[in-house]
Amino acid sequence: MFSGSLVAIVTPFSTRGKKSVVDEKKLRELIEFQLKNGTAGIVPCGTTGESATLSTAEHERVIEITIAQVNKRVPVIAGTGSNSTEEAVNLTKHAADAGANASLQVSPYYNRPTQKGLYEHFRAVADAVDIPIILYNIASRTGVNIEPETMAKLAKDCKNIVGVKEASGNLEQMSRIRALCGPGFDLISGDDALTLPLLAIGGTGIISVVANIVPKDVATMVSEFQKGHVARAQKLHYKLLPLIKAMFIETNPIPVKTAMGMLGMCEPGLRLPMSEMLPENQEKLRKALKDYGLL
Repeated sequence: MFSGSLVAIVTPFSTRGKKSVVDEKKLRELIEFQLKNGTAGIVPCGTTGESATLSTAEHERVIEITIAQVNKRVPVIAGTGSNSTEEAVNLTKHAADAGANASLQVSPYYNRPTQKGLYEHFRAVADAVDIPIILYNIASRTGVNIEPETMAKLAKDCKNIVGVKEASGNLEQMSRIRALCGPGFDLISGDDALTLPLLAIGGTGIISVVANIVPKDVATMVSEFQKGHVARAQKLHYKLLPLIKAMFIETNPIPVKTAMGMLGMCEPGLRLPMSEMLPENQEKLRKALKDYGLL
């Protein structure tokens, strides 16, 4: 159902007095940039979109703007997860009512629920809406892994749980998910560096960070693989790899937002506790952008 290069789009901010506010005009421009360069879907309010520090009103507004600007040209997969099941349900209902094509549901963070708790949480969200749900498995941030068996049970019991953004970094686990959930369950990479390996074991695409700055290359890599042009996809994979590494020399989205500032794409402002990139890492990032031909 969901395939290709899907961008985990940043939330651009501007400063009004001393207050950081969402730059709605810039967000619309960034969406157009993505659509003109082959991106197959827009994912607002994910990790890269700094969802954790958006107010509820901002969160809802970013999703509304994205849906309106995309205007049904590609799917919008709204990040509406929370560590509170009630809040996740409410955010997902809002996204569904606003016209989102699907919801991205991160595992409840900090709470560290059991597999039973994860199952009941995701089932409660799925039961509350009719739109497709894509699970988001990123134990490095949430503290708990969604086990493949739990995903398989959710896929079986909830008709609208249709895939997972897998950011475990574990290809063996991803293979187990594919084997247990079958080809009808979208296996989407959550790690830019593992996009090509995941496609090789039956993945459908990537929810990408680096596509914020090089959307055409990421989209082309995925499409070339899907067309059977493996050597061409490999060439792009190795071209992208140093840039991808630079995107994670500090916690996401610090590097990608800093890079976008260097490239004049948007203001690099972040919200605390995300802080400005260290000067030595800025130099590494600048070199990676130069080496790629972006600066």
